[in-house]
Amino acid sequence: MDLTFGAASGSVTQFLILFGVVYAINLMPAFGPPTWSVIVLYGLNTAMPLPAIVLVGALAAASGRFTLAHGFRWLARWVPEKTKRSLAALRAEFERKKGRGIAGLALFAISPVPSAQLFAAVGLAGIPIAAFTAAFFSGRLVSYSIYAGSAELIAQTTLGDVFRDSLSSPWGIALQVILLIGLVLLLRIDWVKLFGPAPEDVEDAEDDRD
Repeated sequence: MDLTFGAASGSVTQFLILFGVVYAINLMPAFGPPTWSVIVLYGLNTAMPLPAIVLVGALAAASGRFTLAHGFRWLARWVPEKTKRSLAALRAEFERKKGRGIAGLALFAISPVPSAQLFAAVGLAGIPIAAFTAAFFSGRLVSYSIYAGSAELIAQTTLGDVFRDSLSSPWGIALQVILLIGLVLLLRIDWVKLFGPAPEDVEDAEDDRD
């Protein structure tokens, strides 16, 4: 795939294609190819400045994850009431320890571990998405900068192999399956028993008694 465009007028098209590809990958809830490989591909095969590639890639990745989380938030409206109360308890616990949660996501975003299931969980639990997305964006700026800066070294391995391995390697598949199981457990665990009911549910119960 030749992404090299000689004319400066083609740079807008390049950025749009980069944004679209990375955005689409980050909409996938599981088994998507690694976004960093797209960053490396652009760094090696275009004349686009690396800081611009990193910035557009991080913005597209964050936008895709933001959309993914909102999609799962919409799906959460259809879960049973008991599950909604359980997720509300989990959300309330996160709000009490918000600083730790966002800091953990920032570290998580720098790592190569898939983040789709985490954003799906954020959407299901009703946790504020904007703060998570901002932390994810900041983490991706760091990780993509590292990948883009080491593009020549990474290129010694065929990018086609990277894409294939990300989808078919036993470890990669196992990790994705484990994360999907974790997403299912998120809905199955009774968070009310662990953390107590959410404040709004306590108020509703008191109102019912009155």
